[in-house]
Amino acid sequence: MKIDLTETTSSKINQALVSARRAIGTPAIGMVLTLVIVTDEENAYDALKSAGDASREHPSRIIAVIKRVSRSPRSRRDARLDAEVRVGSDAGTGETVVLRLHGELANHAQSVVLPLLLPDAPVVVWWPEGAPADPAKDPLGALAQRRITDAYSAEHPGDELAVRARSYAPGDTDLAWTRITPWRSMLAAALDQQHVEVVSATVEGESENPSCELLAMWLADRLKVPVERTLSDGPGLTAVRMETKKGVIVLDRPDGSLATLSMQGQPDRAVALKRRETAELLAEELRRLDPDNTYEATVKFGVEKLGGPAKPAGPKAAESKSAESAAPAAAKKTATKKAAAK
Repeated sequence: MKIDLTETTSSKINQALVSARRAIGTPAIGMVLTLVIVTDEENAYDALKSAGDASREHPSRIIAVIKRVSRSPRSRRDARLDAEVRVGSDAGTGETVVLRLHGELANHAQSVVLPLLLPDAPVVVWWPEGAPADPAKDPLGALAQRRITDAYSAEHPGDELAVRARSYAPGDTDLAWTRITPWRSMLAAALDQQHVEVVSATVEGESENPSCELLAMWLADRLKVPVERTLSDGPGLTAVRMETKKGVIVLDRPDGSLATLSMQGQPDRAVALKRRETAELLAEELRRLDPDNTYEATVKFGVEKLGGPAKPAGPKAAESKSAESAAPAAAKKTATKKAAAK
């Protein structure tokens, strides 16, 4: 069921939600959190679809905040709120409210969103793109226990990681970090089996991919060894190589779907490691609302400590661009390869 409201208020939106629930015969509320999506018209459809899919695991009230750009000085002075209320099959397993803020009201989105939050339920704010430099101090971010950004959507993802490190506050996280959860689990499991000392590591992946940088920082921070970042044609993260005193451990995923785990003294094993959709990433982040201390330690470790600019991993990468021009912006600021061990 959909209800369109023009030139409305938060109070009328709440009344529309109650009326819609009664109309479809579900007056009880079974939602566990409020998910606020701050986006624009261009990205609203994809973001709402991902949030709707994630709500099947986490029933939520989804509030999409779309700030409409005014074209003239007169329209910029006029404050107007339009809304679309979706309940039932049109809203996944919860409720969806799409807010379009016009004029001066766009600068006071928190005053519109606050009355629409579920009472006594956690609040999560997600910026699919265009996240503020300091999410915790953003007026909408200040309402939330959990704040989700995505460095991959930034124009310069490497620099975006440095921004996230400087402004980190408990409750912040990034989907670039969520994307490497299966990689971290697989590498940790491999080391649990081998019980060997790692002396160095190499992370291979696309240029300007913040997930590659975060995985390299995580390895450098946890293992206290030099980590080298090399380039490939992708897709995404393609391989991790760990040199140990008893041989090499390699996790290689050339096609973005199936990976091969190779360890000294054991047969190669095929591992399902496909690239996940945004809905899966979002659902993973909504499973925990406490601060992610591992993410905090990793992002604060700093890209500048990785050591050396990224290098092409194979002939195709070398043909397409030189290592220096392809290296992520943050990696260009590095000094030495041994800095990761400090």
